Amino acid sequence: MYQKAIESLLQLTQLYPEYGLNRVYIQRAIAYQERIKALQGAIMPTESRVAENSNGEPTGKTTESSKSSYEELIMAEKPNVKWDEVVGLDTAKKAVKEAIVYPVQRPDLFPLGWPRGILLFGPPGCGKTLLAAAVATEIEATFVSIDAASIMSKWLGEAEQNVAKLFGSIRKSAVEGKASIVFIDELDSLMGKHSNEVGGEIRVRNQFLKEMDGIVDKGKNLHIYVIGATNKPWDLDWAFIRRFQKRILVPLPDHHTRLMMCKLYTGHLQLDPNVDLHELARLSEGFSGSDIRDVCQSAQLKLIGEFFETGQANNKQAKPRSLTMDDFKQTLEERKPSVSLDMLSLYNRWFDAFKAL
Repeated sequence: MYQKAIESLLQLTQLYPEYGLNRVYIQRAIAYQERIKALQGAIMPTESRVAENSNGEPTGKTTESSKSSYEELIMAEKPNVKWDEVVGLDTAKKAVKEAIVYPVQRPDLFPLGWPRGILLFGPPGCGKTLLAAAVATEIEATFVSIDAASIMSKWLGEAEQNVAKLFGSIRKSAVEGKASIVFIDELDSLMGKHSNEVGGEIRVRNQFLKEMDGIVDKGKNLHIYVIGATNKPWDLDWAFIRRFQKRILVPLPDHHTRLMMCKLYTGHLQLDPNVDLHELARLSEGFSGSDIRDVCQSAQLKLIGEFFETGQANNKQAKPRSLTMDDFKQTLEERKPSVSLDMLSLYNRWFDAFKAL
């Protein structure tokens, strides 16, 4: 039966190569292969391995490897992103502060409660994850970052249990006075509309709906927040859209923001006096924040490549020349923005239909 399951999963990935959960199916296929080996006596399955005492008798405690996989989702190291590191995005930052930061600082000023679900949507590479990390740092919250691949367990039936355990742990932390943020990246792959869902995915989605209802309607003023990030908001199921009371567009950077990003990313580079960052910001219109970083990185890489090709790198005292405006212009000519005009119109239309700032 495990072998049949492997064949079915691999066939699914071939039939639907663009499906968001294909990597989960491949992980399951690998796990089932290991299970086959275990059943054949090749190895002992780690999930059922039990700790033994010195006499070889079971102690009743499972080994470290059998710990609930949901614990791995909690980041041991807190994000250390400050507000001033989030360049631009003033509207998005204002909306997030009103929904999360201010209620944590003065809950007595919110007799009607506050939003618990915040949806950040927009083009890729514009700072959605950075924004979530910054707000977690600001309120010193427990930050739990999950995606479809991490929450969908390799063992059937465990995924929804992981969701329940995760939110149970979060509630316990909140009762003790610690604010908590659950950040769901690539939200559409976990909570989107799919025509070819399997039973496990449906159960996980229903469990998420149940847990979010518990937070939104019966949260008892606990500081628990669910922040979802997606590049494809139009793929989300309506049942989830309405549970995110704040729906915030994280747009492409404007001219001023692009200028600030150019200053940030070129701060550690050696620039020629002829480099005009205002002109660079103008030429990079339509580029996302990650695009601009890639442009600066690419220009530096070409410069270093030129330095090595001339043989000067063999001299430890030699230094590469400064970056010129022509270096940046050449790089911009060879790169196109990662976000098309058609994509931008889709984001704007969805924002007009569902915005909730």
